[in-house]
Amino acid sequence: ETMGSRKARLKPHTKDSCLIESGQFGRTEVIDNTLNPDFVRKFVLDFFFEEKQNLRFDVYNVDTRSSNISKHDFLGQMFCTLGEIIGSTGSRLERTLSGIPGKKCGNIIFTAEELSNCRDIATMQLCANKLDKKDFFGKSDPFLVFYRSNEDGTFTICHKTEVIKNTLNPVWQPFTIPVRALCNGDYDRTVKVDVYDWDRNGSHDFIGEFTTSYREFSRGQSQFNVYEVKKEKNREHLQPATLNLLFIVINHCLTRTQLNFTVAIDFTASNGNPSQPTSLHYMSPYQMNAYAMALKAVGEIIQDYDSDKMFPAYGFGAKLPPDGKISHVFPLNSNSENPNCVGIEGVLEAYFQSLRTVQLYGPTNFAPVINQVARCAEDVTDGSQYFVLLMITDGVISDMVQTKEAVVNAAALPMSIIIVGVGPAEFDAMEELDGDEVRVSSKGRIAERDIVQFVPFRDYIDRQGNQVLSMARLAKDVLAEIPEQLLGFMKTRDIGPQPALPTSTTTTAPLGLNNLCI
Repeated sequence: ETMGSRKARLKPHTKDSCLIESGQFGRTEVIDNTLNPDFVRKFVLDFFFEEKQNLRFDVYNVDTRSSNISKHDFLGQMFCTLGEIIGSTGSRLERTLSGIPGKKCGNIIFTAEELSNCRDIATMQLCANKLDKKDFFGKSDPFLVFYRSNEDGTFTICHKTEVIKNTLNPVWQPFTIPVRALCNGDYDRTVKVDVYDWDRNGSHDFIGEFTTSYREFSRGQSQFNVYEVKKEKNREHLQPATLNLLFIVINHCLTRTQLNFTVAIDFTASNGNPSQPTSLHYMSPYQMNAYAMALKAVGEIIQDYDSDKMFPAYGFGAKLPPDGKISHVFPLNSNSENPNCVGIEGVLEAYFQSLRTVQLYGPTNFAPVINQVARCAEDVTDGSQYFVLLMITDGVISDMVQTKEAVVNAAALPMSIIIVGVGPAEFDAMEELDGDEVRVSSKGRIAERDIVQFVPFRDYIDRQGNQVLSMARLAKDVLAEIPEQLLGFMKTRDIGPQPALPTSTTTTAPLGLNNLCI
């Protein structure tokens, strides 16, 4: 499946159950007199790849017609995240129910599917006629800005076209955008398009605007997709400006891709002595340091999409025992043959162990770690796997030239890089790697895609010291671009939908239930 903000349809099955939750989202129907119910009612949830969406399912035996759940017999419960269900093989998750001491409560099974209107990808082209002349010595340099409307009536920018120089009748290049980015799967949600005249100093002149919807766009080139550009108020215009949809092509995208998550942690001396409270690597018995928080925040979400939960974890910039050799890519678990750690907790354990055994040194070289992951990504370019590298650092990159070259090379591979800056340092140079505005280049070559997302952790720290909130904010922001980057790679390689992996059937011992509902 594609990833990102979308709606998932959830269907539960139990080997004995009726399920409810405290902040209750919904209930299944009641199925009478059975130990192995297969519920029909489905639940539609908004799914966000970059967020950890916790779920709890309570199962009850229904004996009366009362809607008060406390009047019924509790049979068990199960906790998971929506990501675990979506990321499981075939989007089918089976878990054991618990909650009654000393009793086997049976199993519960979930299947999920992405609603079809969130899988679409639209490629469209637009042109305009008779736009206002804004430049004194020329005509106008128009470009378009697309906005998605939000539930609260505000708008969020979702696409900008290129600038067409010195014309009042521009024809923009075709562009591709996921439907979820344009309308979040709601075909009738308002889409606002602003038309601007580009100015070098950034103070672009407003030419006009119009509103439409994805449903209207999807009707293709017709009289329904010719829009009058509404201009500034209190100003007379001799002629109306119009914007036309030239064409739209809608593709259905469904790709089963395994995410491979790798961690790299900065062990340079600028972090400070780990035994001192002033160090960014300080191992406090009371709270996690910034490195551990960043790792846990991002890793706990991504691990739901990595089936084996085995994560390669590296350090860089340290002197290693026994000879004090400097290494810019060493396994945190000290096993060069197998750098994998079991789960995010295993990565954290290996990180803390390394702090006790290596000597923090320097310099801060990024290229060796990027190249290490790139070598793995080179072997799997068929769309079945995608690699995400999380790098956590406190300072300025020492090998910027080599790092840029590594990023340009990696941009041609199924790979994304997340860089989290911790501590008070200035990270201006890092912005050069985050190609939101200008693509990274090296030796005359420009990166095929923007694959780097950089954020300073200090921007996400909660003022009241709430670490959970700080971690949630960080994860939501740094992971938001991964679905787009993955999709961009698939499209450049013309990798189409792949069939879902087959699910296996299992037999579970029934419970002593009667009337069941979830």
